[in-house]
Amino acid sequence: MRVGAVLVAVLLTGGVAAGSPAATQQPPPADPGDLRVEAGVAPGAGVPDPRPGEAFADPKVADLQRTASGIQRELGDLAGQVKAAQDGVAAAGDKLRLAKADRERADAEVATQQKEVDAFSRAIFTAKGRPGSLQLILTADSAKDLLDGASMLAKISGDTDVKLRAALDRHRRAVAAEDQAAGAERQATALKDEVVRRDGDARNRADAVSSELRGPAGAANEAVIAQQKAQQERNSRTTANWKAYTDRLAAAGITPPPAVALRDPAHLPAPLTALTGADGRPQPGVAQLSSGGQRLLVLPKETIGAVTAAVGALGRPFVPHDGGEGPVAYSCDGLVRSVFGGAGLPLPAAAGEQFARGVPAGQAQPGDLVFVGPAKYGVQSVGIVLDERTMLAADGRLAGVVVTDLPAGDSVLGYSRPSLGERASAPVPQRAAGELTWRCGGVELPPRPQGSDQAAGAWGGYPNGLIPSAALCPLGTGSHVLRCDAAQSFQALSQAYAGVFGTPMCVTDSYRTFAQQVDLYRRKPSLAAVPGTSNHGWGLAVDLCGGPESFSSPQYAWLAANSRGFGWAHPGWARAGGGREEPWHWEYAGR
Repeated sequence: MRVGAVLVAVLLTGGVAAGSPAATQQPPPADPGDLRVEAGVAPGAGVPDPRPGEAFADPKVADLQRTASGIQRELGDLAGQVKAAQDGVAAAGDKLRLAKADRERADAEVATQQKEVDAFSRAIFTAKGRPGSLQLILTADSAKDLLDGASMLAKISGDTDVKLRAALDRHRRAVAAEDQAAGAERQATALKDEVVRRDGDARNRADAVSSELRGPAGAANEAVIAQQKAQQERNSRTTANWKAYTDRLAAAGITPPPAVALRDPAHLPAPLTALTGADGRPQPGVAQLSSGGQRLLVLPKETIGAVTAAVGALGRPFVPHDGGEGPVAYSCDGLVRSVFGGAGLPLPAAAGEQFARGVPAGQAQPGDLVFVGPAKYGVQSVGIVLDERTMLAADGRLAGVVVTDLPAGDSVLGYSRPSLGERASAPVPQRAAGELTWRCGGVELPPRPQGSDQAAGAWGGYPNGLIPSAALCPLGTGSHVLRCDAAQSFQALSQAYAGVFGTPMCVTDSYRTFAQQVDLYRRKPSLAAVPGTSNHGWGLAVDLCGGPESFSSPQYAWLAANSRGFGWAHPGWARAGGGREEPWHWEYAGR
């Protein structure tokens, strides 16, 4: 990109930009396939991680966190399997106890019938107590008495035999049922032992990867801190340089004119003169002033107001999706719309619409908008030009409002000058079919399906648990913070909750650093997620108190019925019977 001589004079005299060395510009990395992840990795490594959407490149951290995430998913599955196996053992044990009790009753019944048989047999031989054949012959008075007695004797003997055979049959069935139940219990116990063994193996691997992560994560954290410090210094230099520029205007006695006064370079207010572009033509919307042998760039009042507001927003966090117009957090298009609209130059909401209705600039000047591609991703980002090397933008991968390098090559889709007003909509590049959705410099993960209980997913360019505090937003209770869209939605949910129960939601845990994850995992390995995998580490989860920590409470019932409308969900694994019951744990799934 070329700039006019006036801008060069501004730079040489410590004007608009930070003046930091220009970095080698590269377009966003090529899409390696249908890989919809944006798990941040640490800055400073020389070998780039090919996954799109990652601001930093430390493959070791990325690989370890992917491994840890896989183990965490395995542990989640195994938790359900362990519970199912334990329930199976308990059910098999219940069946075995019932079968054993039935067999014992059959034992008693056989014993009873055997006693009757024994008593009948003794009666036959002793001719006492029961009529025997010999007695019948000796005592019968007639042939009829003999026949009647023989029939009665046969019936008694048959009844005894039937009862005994029935008792023996029931006993055989009871013994078989008991043997079958015992076998089922042994199988259930063996299955449980195998699942517990697999769970123990997974936990050993979790311990190993957690231990292995500590060193690289510590180095990554130091790199993140260093990167944030360098970013803060760059932001501060830009703030100072911008103030120096506006001070120079004041010292020169210049009151910045309104935008309408600079739109026609042939009719500029005195003593301003037109700024000639590289094509030799005077540029509309800007002017210059000769002062003390130097030329000073003069921008419209509205543009100066917009850039001043944007500089004042430096360091504020980036917010994905909705709610990006500040004042707490911004998206790239939300920032541009907010500061220019506040200065009296209204713009459309989305970056693509801003590009479609913007007036192209001849050569970019401070306060112009730069639109970022490349074209196959559509208009994915917009920033405010500061000078020939830098822009100010709310950046999705750096997770904040920052001074960053201007894009280069085919990543630049074009420029516009808001002070020139809007034009009729014009076609803009559209994202190609199958390409990842980029927004504000980072990959925007696809929305969760309606009704999903899964957290919104990884975001930004930092590792799990190593997100700087400047990239997070407060919940309004204690020191708790979350990703900014999650924080905004939580505050709305808490307000609705307070309308029902009289007090806002009570929070015990929100964003959890990697070190805190390690400490919790060390103390509660059966409860905590593997370090580097927790949704607390993405700033997308809270643990609640004051009622919701009980499944039977009205607070839990209200959240279960209403939280999804605010973008929050209770994950399946944490529900009653889910394997790791945590009624207090809720995650931001997005709207």
